[in-house]
Amino acid sequence: MSDILTMAMPKGRIFEEAVELLRKAGFPLPPEFDDSRKLIVDVPEANMRFILAKPMDVPTYVEYGVADVGVAGKDTMIEEERDVYEVLDLKISACYLAVAGLPGCEKKGINPKVASKYPNLATKYFKEQGEQVEIIKLNGSIELAPLVGLADRIVDIVSTGRTLRENGLVELEKIVPITSRLIVNPVSYRMKDAQIDEMVEKLAAVVEEEKV
Repeated sequence: MSDILTMAMPKGRIFEEAVELLRKAGFPLPPEFDDSRKLIVDVPEANMRFILAKPMDVPTYVEYGVADVGVAGKDTMIEEERDVYEVLDLKISACYLAVAGLPGCEKKGINPKVASKYPNLATKYFKEQGEQVEIIKLNGSIELAPLVGLADRIVDIVSTGRTLRENGLVELEKIVPITSRLIVNPVSYRMKDAQIDEMVEKLAAVVEEEKV
């Protein structure tokens, strides 16, 4: 039997969509896998082990070789800049990163404050726009920052835009489209190339079918 393949998966929406994709690709994941509260789940019938982590941590587990492969949003990949291979766009959990704020906020004066859970990405974006801003890192409920006067604008993920609208915020600029990607540890790609290539091939076929 070939070596066990360890896969880091983010909890939440991406996890659900990735599991569905893996099942369609022929990986025998048991029904109880979806409801498990364990952080490490062994699936012997698939010859796989899953590490369930926070989305921002998945590339770290893959970079350090704790996981051979992982599923990570493009937003996380841009923010973290980890030393991993990005081998396949899974086309799941589609959304985009955007700048938003209260109406009229773009007219505020020098060095405006921008709140985001993506400080590196936000810094790079505003630098490219030639705008000097102060970045405030937050970890959740980014929409709250303009409402309480902590920041003038925010940089955050937008899916439907409903959360922005319900909080009286408006989208100002789209930054980049986001989908989830299959990422691979460079050493694992050399040591377990046959297993990883097979996984990529199977998933790529499903992704292609979903487009039709």
